[in-house]
Amino acid sequence: MTQRLASCSCGQLTAQVVGEPVRISICHCLNCQRRTGGPFAEQARFRRQDVTPSGLSSTYPITGDEGTTATFHFCPTCGATVYYEMDAQPDFLAIPVGAFAEPGFPAPNVSVYESRKHGWVVPPADAEHYP
Repeated sequence: MTQRLASCSCGQLTAQVVGEPVRISICHCLNCQRRTGGPFAEQARFRRQDVTPSGLSSTYPITGDEGTTATFHFCPTCGATVYYEMDAQPDFLAIPVGAFAEPGFPAPNVSVYESRKHGWVVPPADAEHYP
């Protein structure tokens, strides 16, 4: 069984994951652009029971365009987000793919809020696409 470790920049906050993600997505919404400082966010969704967070986290809730809230857990020392909880999907946790620092991580299979996508961004052709 695959095991991965997500970590903040300083290593204080981690999330140990067992198994493969149930979904890997990129989100082009404006909240994700602001939150990551990039043109989109990429995250992997895992069953909550397969994720073991460790360390001290601060939280920040963000309510999206559709009215659901995600609570982001980030390191109070370095500020990096390591995982987040989605109120609409309580059985899952999402982890920013960059927190794994694993260049061979599988490609996203879903792309959402493409109407807000930067024009030069080209999501994988075989991904599900949502405007």
